[in-house]
Amino acid sequence: MTTSFSEIPVIDLSLADDGSMKSNLLSSLRSALTEIGFLYVSNHGVPAAVVDGLVNALPTLFDLDDEAKKSVALENSPHFLGYSGVGSENTGGKADRREQFEFATELSATWNPGVPLYERLRGPNQWPEGQLELRSTVEAYINELTKLGERFLDLVAQALSLPPGTFQPFLSDQHRLKLVHYPALPASDPAISQQGVGPHKDSSGWWTFLLQASPPEVKGLQVLNKAGDWVDVPVVPGTFVVNIGQAFEVVTNGVCKATTHRVLSGPHERYSVPFFQGVRRNLTKEEAIESLKAHFNTLDIGRESQEGHAIDSAFLKGKYDTWGESQLRTKVRSHRENGKKFYPEVYNQYINDDA
Repeated sequence: MTTSFSEIPVIDLSLADDGSMKSNLLSSLRSALTEIGFLYVSNHGVPAAVVDGLVNALPTLFDLDDEAKKSVALENSPHFLGYSGVGSENTGGKADRREQFEFATELSATWNPGVPLYERLRGPNQWPEGQLELRSTVEAYINELTKLGERFLDLVAQALSLPPGTFQPFLSDQHRLKLVHYPALPASDPAISQQGVGPHKDSSGWWTFLLQASPPEVKGLQVLNKAGDWVDVPVVPGTFVVNIGQAFEVVTNGVCKATTHRVLSGPHERYSVPFFQGVRRNLTKEEAIESLKAHFNTLDIGRESQEGHAIDSAFLKGKYDTWGESQLRTKVRSHRENGKKFYPEVYNQYINDDA
């Protein structure tokens, strides 16, 4: 039986290029995958200039006036891309104290009637007018994180006794990036909610690569361990925080768990940049469950008896067979103005079902 963790491990990806150390890297990665679900990666190969460029752009972006933010509001987009204000999303029935811009791999809209409706999730970004440098900065970052994600998946496969390339066929053509600002809590109102983001597991992606884009003294991110204690995930300069999404938990037959986490707001404003590795929209439940089931049923990894086969996934529990439709339903329920405007044919169905 695995023990509860009290800190998040750091995995040095440069060891993959050292023949004498690669086995140690894969062993450490395997433990992080099967016992924690959260890790830092260092020496990851993403150029510092790309990271710094994005970090430096954040204050200017969020300082845009309300009219500029409104011009790229998420409600304008059938692809659910754009700006959302503080309190526009909630987790666990409570409003989240954050504002955010959501971008994605820049792709054209290709949906036409007769094609599954979830294919309309694919489409172009909304860019604030006059922010040409922001666009090039964001696109460079998405490109580098896309490449890092694929390199990392090859190491994950090897750590789980699978050949490189095993997990890439599950990926989407479009990955998503959120630029998030958590305002500082006002000292004058101690009763205000600390919830930056409530406790949750990442349900919309394959893996998440998080840049904590504030100084080390700015805290907030916490992970729930198996004993039910919240463990701080402090800023470690030069790293990304990486965690498992629920789709990966499904495909690994529950061997690799998505882990509950949250963000608490505090006296300092905080910037955060999660990159969500996309899951192929036409992935079916049967394919997700069966593709690697035999391998993970026989993999010699100790699992806690209570968690061993209890996979927590809205995709599996829901009535919709494809990942794309499951995600479309989630987004329509979270952003109802978009649902009414762009998806009227399924709006009432998605809002009123309990799948």
